[in-house]
Amino acid sequence: MFCSLFRQLLIVWLLAAGQPVQAEISVADDTGATIRLAQPAKRIVSLAPHLTETLFAAGAGERIVGTVEYSEYPPAASRITRVGGYSRIDLERVTALRPDLIVAWQSGNAAAHLDRLRGLGIPIYLSQSNQIADVAGEIERLGVLAGSAAVARRAAESFRQRLAGLHKRYGSRPSVRTFYQIWKQPLMTVGGRQIISDVIHLCGGNNVFGQLSTMAPTVTVEAVIAANPEAIVASGMDEARPEWLDDWRRWNSITAVARGNLFFVPPDLIQRHTPRLLEGAERLCQHLETARSRRPAQ
Repeated sequence: MFCSLFRQLLIVWLLAAGQPVQAEISVADDTGATIRLAQPAKRIVSLAPHLTETLFAAGAGERIVGTVEYSEYPPAASRITRVGGYSRIDLERVTALRPDLIVAWQSGNAAAHLDRLRGLGIPIYLSQSNQIADVAGEIERLGVLAGSAAVARRAAESFRQRLAGLHKRYGSRPSVRTFYQIWKQPLMTVGGRQIISDVIHLCGGNNVFGQLSTMAPTVTVEAVIAANPEAIVASGMDEARPEWLDDWRRWNSITAVARGNLFFVPPDLIQRHTPRLLEGAERLCQHLETARSRRPAQ
């Protein structure tokens, strides 16, 4: 009996020894900080709508236990527990969810909130995609952290292929001076480091306020008139074209107004750093093509 028991124990030990050991996961976020996990994250809290969407794209949607308001895409995101808004996080709700990873937005979430969560020992991945190509890398890194790397790699490759197609189609088109309007009061646009500025460049456009380093600078009507854009593009708050886009019609000295180049792109497609950004880019590129077609014959 002793020999039989010994053989059984030996077989169990040998089988266990042959199992692969889960290595520590190590990923650098967009700030250069290294996030280390002993195993793939199983309870993720996402602190921005675009990060929730990107996690789903990376195959990690089922691991999200908490997110913020306006996280409504894909539809399954609407059923996830809310922990406030991206700028006003309910820290107690976050900690009550016992997350083993928090995915946060560097320029959108309050640093004080993140510091408090970090002080509790919760690993935090900080995201800040400023170039379109950054989105693909983001998908891959989140996939590694969530243990869905294979799904994430496929999604990232699809994104890169589609982006390359847009570069090939629009990258050499004649430049269009473009003003992108985020909001009316205050009158806000995008600076050169903001990802929307990269979308404009992808489409062969030139952001008339691209020299500004602020992500979302406030400008004046006089500055827009002086910049004389050939196209004005706005997004507003939802799927409806904002009424205030037509307020520019009173300034017919602006080339964009004189030629009727007042365009709309839904904000979810261009103001969120997700795979759907390429849908927004496609629409913007088509608008700038329309602007080119309205140039006087030479």
